[in-house]
Amino acid sequence: MHTNVEQIFTFIDQESSFIEQQESVTYLEGVIYALELWITDKKTPFVQNAEKEQIRKAVQLAILKGMKKSAQVNHQMTPDAIGLLVAYFVKEMTKEKKELTILDPALGTGNLLYTIMNALPKENHAFGVEIDELLIQLAAQTAELLTSDIQLFRQDALKPLLIDPVDIVVSDLPVGYYPDDETAQEYFLQSNDEMSYAHHLFIEQSMKHVKPGGYLYFLVPDTIFESKQAPNLHKYIKENGWIQAVIQLPSTIFKSKGQEKSLLILQKKSDELNAPREVLLAKVPNMSNKEAMELFFQKIDIWQEENAK
Repeated sequence: MHTNVEQIFTFIDQESSFIEQQESVTYLEGVIYALELWITDKKTPFVQNAEKEQIRKAVQLAILKGMKKSAQVNHQMTPDAIGLLVAYFVKEMTKEKKELTILDPALGTGNLLYTIMNALPKENHAFGVEIDELLIQLAAQTAELLTSDIQLFRQDALKPLLIDPVDIVVSDLPVGYYPDDETAQEYFLQSNDEMSYAHHLFIEQSMKHVKPGGYLYFLVPDTIFESKQAPNLHKYIKENGWIQAVIQLPSTIFKSKGQEKSLLILQKKSDELNAPREVLLAKVPNMSNKEAMELFFQKIDIWQEENAK
């Protein structure tokens, strides 16, 4: 008996492979074709009562297969294990809210954002920004299949955004130099000595688009506070927000040593709130070690209780 995830993936994979061969297009373009067939009811997978997470996982598997084939630098997906961990923090830290507005300024195919939206037990409305036409098309189709309440914008997220401030920002930040020096000059975090870091500018842009007291959850390089441009980033965060947590992710999740990331949780300053009593500095253990993970979550609970006093 095949699971819903397997059935859906098989459907997408067969249709994608067929169009890839027939039309001489990439497998990812074939995925767009397969999802369009499904959305328009021209051809659908043989499943009953598929849950949102089952659909997301199956679509993700097909997109991952396509990304491995094309191997483009900007075509990367946030691993599920990381998405679920970020979702845990979002859920725990926004318990008081009945509904949430969420922004992902570097949406990609939407996998991180949809993982979080599916995990939240409350109403949520999201905004996603992505410059890559193929990726945002995949994100839009996935959102339609998941019936996610989201508005998408195809543009450079570091240019002006027509998006009102949101409750939280979540993003797996693009890492590297930002090529548009003219746009970078509009930012406090622009560099005078070399090209500005895109991931720094994304942090500043996100801070502008979150409400006072709102949280920002970023996947960042482990070395983000050790770079040449780090002192300016420290200064910006100190003036505009509070660091809530820096959580190092397991190295086993990443392909190579240079790709390791941490989860950086910030909060935008608010006159009605105080800085956290203690910044959470933690390292996520091997996620397959159940006992170690239980101890890790206990540490998080204790930290939250202390900060709530």
